[in-house]
Amino acid sequence: MNSCQNGPDSNEGIQPISLADVLRFGLVESPQKHEFPQHVWRAFNAIMLCRTPALGGHHYRCSNCAKDHSTPHSCRNRHCPTCQGGQAYEWLKKQEESLLPIPYFHIIFTLPHGLNELIAHNQASLYKLLFDCANQTLLEFGRNRWNAQIGVTSILHTWGQTLYPHYHLHCIVTGGGLSFDGMSWKATKPYFCFPVKALSKVFRAKYLNGLQQLWDKGILHCNLDLPKLLKKMVRRKWVVYAKRPFAGPQQVLSYLSLYTHRVAISNGRIIALNKDDATVTFAYKDYADKSRKKTMTLKVVEFLRRLSYHVIPKRFVKIRHYGILSHRNRKEKITIARELLANDNSRKLVSANEPAAVAHQENEPTIPSCPYCGQHTLVLIAITRANSIRTFKPP
Repeated sequence: MNSCQNGPDSNEGIQPISLADVLRFGLVESPQKHEFPQHVWRAFNAIMLCRTPALGGHHYRCSNCAKDHSTPHSCRNRHCPTCQGGQAYEWLKKQEESLLPIPYFHIIFTLPHGLNELIAHNQASLYKLLFDCANQTLLEFGRNRWNAQIGVTSILHTWGQTLYPHYHLHCIVTGGGLSFDGMSWKATKPYFCFPVKALSKVFRAKYLNGLQQLWDKGILHCNLDLPKLLKKMVRRKWVVYAKRPFAGPQQVLSYLSLYTHRVAISNGRIIALNKDDATVTFAYKDYADKSRKKTMTLKVVEFLRRLSYHVIPKRFVKIRHYGILSHRNRKEKITIARELLANDNSRKLVSANEPAAVAHQENEPTIPSCPYCGQHTLVLIAITRANSIRTFKPP
């Protein structure tokens, strides 16, 4: 049974619970039969082993107080809430060189929940289709509206606040684009990019057509009546949402720091693990109720089942760039765009060296401070490698 109530403002006196703790209880201490794909087991094992002696570590000696200190290695798995803060910071620093002194827009493409079951059984194919259709739609609108090539950074999210599947794509879109002859920059209005109703219709048509093509090729796996499902989806409105433009290029990085390496649930949202009842309680925002903070309690089995939906298939790229930001064109086209924009005296060119306002929560420092004297005087004396790691096997 699920319970839902207003969440507490603080958890003083409660021992912090991590996602790894929940996984260890649900998969090792109180194991039950789970039918998870191999890539899900791999991710869960990595999270359970993260920052434990099993992965080895760095060993330091403090030159100030002469005491030894060890820091265990992290798993660096992209689904681990403990690791993603540092990886997001590293990724974002690399994106600074592509910032332009222009408005940026945030457009979200959402798939109807009626497709959830189909997507769950065909993740890689239908995630790729989502990327293709959303970004083709944006690039076509840029070409038709301004006769220019825009830039898009797209980030896949698969979850809602209660861990139910909610498949959507966050797209950061340049406010304007580079003309196809490379001779001019076509600017958009500061507070308007594309009409969302038109985007929605085109996106829906592209995605449903793509589903039909995959079905005709025998690529999709499901027990659904796809023709009937497609007819139902044609009659529904598909949600494409545009948020107000960012205040400036650096705000784009601050925003991306919250989205690029976000995972389905952070350690901070997990409130309690009741081993007697085999339940886990976590915090969430109820967007249907004015974003009020609430708590939900689930059986651990159900919690893990929901969590498994949000493990991305192996080697699937969940952050992609298109148009002038695509890796093939980025360096050359960004350079041309900067030169064109620099000639406009009304614009302030952003320096690639300007520090970004990047939030890097849970970032692991290269050399930690000494836990005994508090000084940054630790000297690396040894590195222990992972050795003979024993992972939990599915039942």
